[in-house]
Amino acid sequence: MNRKLEGVLCARIIVSAQRGLGSMTNRLATQTSPYLQQHAGNPVDWYPWGEEALELARRHDKPILLSIGYSACHWCHVMAHESFEDPEVAAEMNRRFVNIKVDREERPDLDQIYQTAHAMLTQRSGGWPLTMFLMPDGTPFFGGTYFPKHARHGITGFLDLLPRVAEAYRENRAEIAQQNAALLEALSRTLPASAGEREPKRAPLDAAVREFAQVFDDVHGGIGRAPKFPHPFELAFCLRRHALDGGELALSIARLTLVKMAEGGLYDQIGGGFCRYSVDAYWSIPHFEKMLYDNAALLSLYSDAWLVTGQRLFEHTARGTAHWVMREMQSPAGGYYSSLDADSEHEEGRYYVWTPDEVKQLLTPEEYAVAEPHYGLDGAPNFEDRHWHLRVMKPLAFIAQRLDVPLAECEGRLAAARVKLLAARERRVRPGRDDKVLTSWNALMVRSMARAARVFGEDAWLASARRAATFLRSTLWRGGRLAATHKDGVTHLNAYLDDYAFLLDAALELMQSDFRGEDLQWAQQLAEVLLAQFEDRAAGGFFFVSHDHEKLIHRAKPGHDNATPSGNGVAAFALQRLGHLIGEPRYLEAAERALQLFYDALERQPSACVSLATALDEYLSPPQTVVLRGEAGALAEWQRALAKRYRPDTLVIAISADRAGLPPVLDKAAPAGGVNAWTCRGVTCLPPISELADLERTLSAGRD
Repeated sequence: MNRKLEGVLCARIIVSAQRGLGSMTNRLATQTSPYLQQHAGNPVDWYPWGEEALELARRHDKPILLSIGYSACHWCHVMAHESFEDPEVAAEMNRRFVNIKVDREERPDLDQIYQTAHAMLTQRSGGWPLTMFLMPDGTPFFGGTYFPKHARHGITGFLDLLPRVAEAYRENRAEIAQQNAALLEALSRTLPASAGEREPKRAPLDAAVREFAQVFDDVHGGIGRAPKFPHPFELAFCLRRHALDGGELALSIARLTLVKMAEGGLYDQIGGGFCRYSVDAYWSIPHFEKMLYDNAALLSLYSDAWLVTGQRLFEHTARGTAHWVMREMQSPAGGYYSSLDADSEHEEGRYYVWTPDEVKQLLTPEEYAVAEPHYGLDGAPNFEDRHWHLRVMKPLAFIAQRLDVPLAECEGRLAAARVKLLAARERRVRPGRDDKVLTSWNALMVRSMARAARVFGEDAWLASARRAATFLRSTLWRGGRLAATHKDGVTHLNAYLDDYAFLLDAALELMQSDFRGEDLQWAQQLAEVLLAQFEDRAAGGFFFVSHDHEKLIHRAKPGHDNATPSGNGVAAFALQRLGHLIGEPRYLEAAERALQLFYDALERQPSACVSLATALDEYLSPPQTVVLRGEAGALAEWQRALAKRYRPDTLVIAISADRAGLPPVLDKAAPAGGVNAWTCRGVTCLPPISELADLERTLSAGRD
């Protein structure tokens, strides 16, 4: 649809002396986004997204240059240094455009729209930085991602592109208007259309695993080719299918991938936590930024994988990730920060890489004798031909045999080495940290920390999750509605579907670890806002933005999983669980409407919709809900025992006998001195169970 326009843009270059509105003060310094603040000193007349900038473009009939990125983005930094910090480029931008800078993490609504539009206009995948040129009404007519200042490697130079786009805007308005109409029509067709009342079946559940198997790397692990992303939700789905259906295919996909990621350079072998993706097929060299949402998903995944397999590597990886989160990503007030940059001292990965001499000087000879072969320091450099990024190259059992020392001693030496290397690394110039608190990403981490705390019996991890949840409720929940982001005392932006859905899911996980009546009350309030402000009662499903959100050129209703799970999938899953727990049919009906709407998408490509597929699984076979009532000490014993098994279809709520003010469905009788377990699946409930062994047998009996 854009090929003719693109040809015009590439064919015409003019030198214009036309001046715009003159220089203005950069308006980003007062924004809450660290990404926007990074550009506050640019010579570009940046505006944040808002009516002031849009009105300026309309009033002066100027096109908008929209730049979307985020603070940890390496290529965003490169383009900023090459172009946005350059007076010559800035002068062209200021003369010809109204320039708007957007943080994709604060405004995922805008990022979704313009990433989709970019794909339609260019027939290429997007990414960040995203560079889009808009009409004053916000409709995009041309775009790309990263542009160098001057042309290189077949990429048009930004300085050459700017006058071409401005000329096309002036001289090709009829073509642009025709293209815009086609684009808006195409965007409207991205909304899912219901195929009517159909009986959902389990076929998409089985098909998803088959699709993963077709693109699974059975040598190095991972789904797809390089660059390799972790795909934690897909792997979690595989674990779930193995646990509920049996068979080894789904487990083998998850297990091999988790081993290779944990042993590779994607995982920070010294400090814990995962980078965003691997640039190669071997999980060796990552793109070094660390995102909160990735680590949230991977923390719960490795915890569950440890329950399934008992592999110590998975426990070590989960513990390292949890410790990193609490050490580096939790604010004193309780909220979790968003990300760590890939760069330090203007170099990607500089903070993380080593030379053998650096390591050798920090360790004893005995420690180095283990660390050198284990982390590959005895081989060739693997990063830019001069540095070593640490990854597991030889297993400790092999090294112990070669050194003729006990394995436990090798483990002790390596643990001591990691402590010393971490201490030395923390004296380096640290990567920048994006310290804004995002509701949706915090909800993902609250859920995972609570889940991992229950699996490993770690009270400190549960306390971390509680602190973050308390911060969200006290700071970002106002007047019965959520805000999307908080930083430096400023809480703002109307929250999105993901904020409500993820937080509802997190509240359910918290209640399983540590039941509190206020969590249940908050979960119900979140569910009510989902239904009132986001649901499409006519067609089914949930819009990404609320009914009272700012009007944009498109209102998305996403069903596919991306870097974070689908808000529609998580909403349907969590509403079903809450509906079964408290007996609220409205929640179950809303989830059913969403699944009906997206069922065609699930049939076409289930592997892209595993959050919805998981909700479908629990629609077809409702989860087991277990309400435990009894004295606190006995309850804790039962909870610890039940947490040792991976039961993805089971929700366990332990409520002490003295708890009052419960909904009738949870207000079960508590025995004197013991525990009663009240177990239901859907509307089928069993008599109370008073022996832990009997409950274990009941829960292990499987689904009908």
